[in-house]
Amino acid sequence: MSMSRSGSVRSSVRAFLVFACLLLQGASFAAEQGPPVEKSTSTPASSTSLHPVFVELFTSEGCSSCPPADVLLKNWDTSQPVPGAQLIVLSEHVNYWDHDGWKDPNSSVALTERQRTYNTALGLKGPATPQMIVDGSQEVHLGDVLQTEDVLKKAAAAPKVLIRIGEVSADAGDPTVLHARIDTDANFDKHNADVYVAVALDHVDSQVLKGENGGKHLVHVAVVQELTKIGKLPKGKSFGQDVQIKLKPGTDAKNIRLIAFVQEPGPGRLLGAALRKPAI
Repeated sequence: MSMSRSGSVRSSVRAFLVFACLLLQGASFAAEQGPPVEKSTSTPASSTSLHPVFVELFTSEGCSSCPPADVLLKNWDTSQPVPGAQLIVLSEHVNYWDHDGWKDPNSSVALTERQRTYNTALGLKGPATPQMIVDGSQEVHLGDVLQTEDVLKKAAAAPKVLIRIGEVSADAGDPTVLHARIDTDANFDKHNADVYVAVALDHVDSQVLKGENGGKHLVHVAVVQELTKIGKLPKGKSFGQDVQIKLKPGTDAKNIRLIAFVQEPGPGRLLGAALRKPAI
């Protein structure tokens, strides 16, 4: 699939015009249905009854229509506008805008490939930024407020495999190495699934010097640094594994979040997700 710029521009211009409406929708969505359930993302996933909704935003600092989408994701992450649900968000920076004057410091070939495989699996045209995928199975039409609300509500109502992330601790001999335990309930689905762990920067401030966003100060949340498949969850079985996470040089362990998720191969439909911020 060609990583052409034209597809990104056509898709994102329309989205840019409606992001302001979506931001307002995020606030009114919560107002119409009552305040979001309060939770602490630093507590074990098993302590909450909130239903996880997995939201992936494919974005780039080189794309002039992406900053409103970044703001939208930050707004959802903070306000949690869907009652009874926990929106677990990931900001996945692609690299095909890097040649237009600004190299996104968080861009990744692997994340570009993840977007490409989504577009193939879901029969979508692409690549395009910004692009949002919910629960691995549905593209949010950022120009359609009602469709966005409907997708999030349905994702919140879908049954999910419970995932637990144990306490995250730093290695006694190397503070750049973290340890955690990932456990799941039994896979109720008729398909086998893959188990992933993502290491994401909780908060990123970026001063863009060149390119389409030259001169802008951008803020991102849940910026993926590493996305690793750690095992498989067979149908009818549970999963449990101790994981070791090596942080990239210069990464502040206090500024990361861990996201564990279970997904049908493809990548396909999400079966479960959990988030934990280290108490380091």
